[in-house]
Amino acid sequence: MYKTLLKLIPVVSVAIFAGCATENAHYVDPSGSQVVTTVGQINIQDFANAAGQMCNSLIASQIDPAKLQSADPNKPPLVAISLIRNETGQQFDTDMLIEKIRTSLFQTGKLRFTSTQNLGGAQDPLAAQRAQTDAFLERGRARAADYTLAGKIIEDRTRAGNLRQASFIFQLQLSDPAGEIVWQDEKTISKQGTRPAVGF
Repeated sequence: MYKTLLKLIPVVSVAIFAGCATENAHYVDPSGSQVVTTVGQINIQDFANAAGQMCNSLIASQIDPAKLQSADPNKPPLVAISLIRNETGQQFDTDMLIEKIRTSLFQTGKLRFTSTQNLGGAQDPLAAQRAQTDAFLERGRARAADYTLAGKIIEDRTRAGNLRQASFIFQLQLSDPAGEIVWQDEKTISKQGTRPAVGF
């Protein structure tokens, strides 16, 4: 009897795991309409939407008209990422927004980003170490950023009866070395849905 039970354990385990698996799992376009949307949380499409709109604003108003100036006339303006504050009630990595913005702006070919002068530490510690070594050996100094990008994400929630609404406000600003804001923008993503039986 004991040996029979031991033989059945692997079979039962496989059956349980097979039953728990999602048979119809499939890939979806992260910017498409099939992505799961939740009212109370920021979803990946919210980051993509906000980043896309704000990048378009910065490109149209500052980058394409060549309003951003570089201290080195032979190189594009250099941008450092400052603090992007998460002032919502959720836990998420603000890099989900930062990297989408950085990638879009970098691909214009008209901006560069530093990986050694960002607030909170170097994005690339090895590059930062190399810059310090070069400065110590007097082989040149690291180029200072021409601009810094900072911002915050805040939220506003409301409800009426069973209907609930969550708005996430994305704010960004670009400042020159003197601290003067040369560009800023704000995008609001609002979502509505019926209230669940438990919670907001």
